[in-house]
Order: sequence, then structure tokens, then C-alpha cells
Amino acid sequence: MDPSPSPSPALAGIRASSTASAGIGGGSTVIVAEPAWRRAIPGVAALAARAVRAARAGGDAARQAAGEAAQETAGETIVVLTTDRAVRRLNARDRGRDKPTNVLTYPSAAPGLRGEIILALGQIRREAAAASRRPAHHLAHLVVHGVLHLAGYDHHQVGEARRMELAEARILRRLHVPNPWKRT
Repeated sequence: MDPSPSPSPALAGIRASSTASAGIGGGSTVIVAEPAWRRAIPGVAALAARAVRAARAGGDAARQAAGEAAQETAGETIVVLTTDRAVRRLNARDRGRDKPTNVLTYPSAAPGLRGEIILALGQIRREAAAASRRPAHHLAHLVVHGVLHLAGYDHHQVGEARRMELAEARILRRLHVPNPWKRT
């Protein structure tokens, strides 16, 4: 999912309806706006926070190894775990695409806030099932994907996409999550 310059969704309404918000440390807050996330993936907030920490560290290391300057990663990353309906609304409002998507990433211009990653439970469950993956592994992958977008990675060009996939695979390996790009 591409980063969007649109207003902060968590700060503009999703947060207000959240059932749980946990500052987990490592510069991240996980908001469980849809309680079904806790049933679908036990320990979901801790998993998302671990993925944020690993991606922030791994994204910078990958950029430095490639001889690129690491982008500023200071500030809090907010992860919002919500419904397909909420993500579809944001996707329509901010990207003009009235359809569900798995993850939306919002960089922030606000001081102390790195950005937000908004994830849709139903979409992630369907994609995980279709790929024969654990929902927890798919969630970790998409959180890492979102954090890398916030760090300046993209996948519009073949070379960019390959660099982003390699960074994702390295970070996920540290989290003991199988490489989603490996063909079996």
C-alpha cells in the first residue's frame, strides 16, 4: 500500500472508537479498534509492536548496507488494527478507491509521530488463508511493509520492489516468520 499524505485516520476518529490502546515501547502504539483481532491472533498487540521495532531497525540497516542514507525514524509509529469497513472507508476517502485493502500507511508531519499503519482484519485473514499462511505471520509481514513505507521504501519500480522484498524477508527472518516472497 502506498503512503498517503492524507489526514491522520487514528487521530481523526479510529482512535476514538478503539477498545484498547497500548503503548508497547520501541516507539510504537498499537490500537486494537476491532476486538476480533484478539480472538484471531492471540497476543496481537505485542506481535505488531515487535514487528514495528524489528522493521525500524532492519530498514535502517538495509539502507545503510545499500549505501543509502537512512531516513529519519524518530517518532512514534501508531498501528491500528481495525475492520475491513473502516479501511475501505479510508481507502475511498484518501485514495479514491472504494474497495477493501489489507494495509494503509500514513506518514505524519506532526512532531513526535512517525506515521500510522492501518490494517484490516477480514482482508488479512482472507489473504492468509489463500496463501496458506498463518494470520499472525501475514500481519507481521504487513506491519513490516508499512514501517518500511514510512522509512521511504516503495515498490513502484522493479528495483525498488526487489529491495523492499529483500528488506522484508531479512526483517521477518529475525521475527521467525517465513519469507512470504519465497516460492515453494
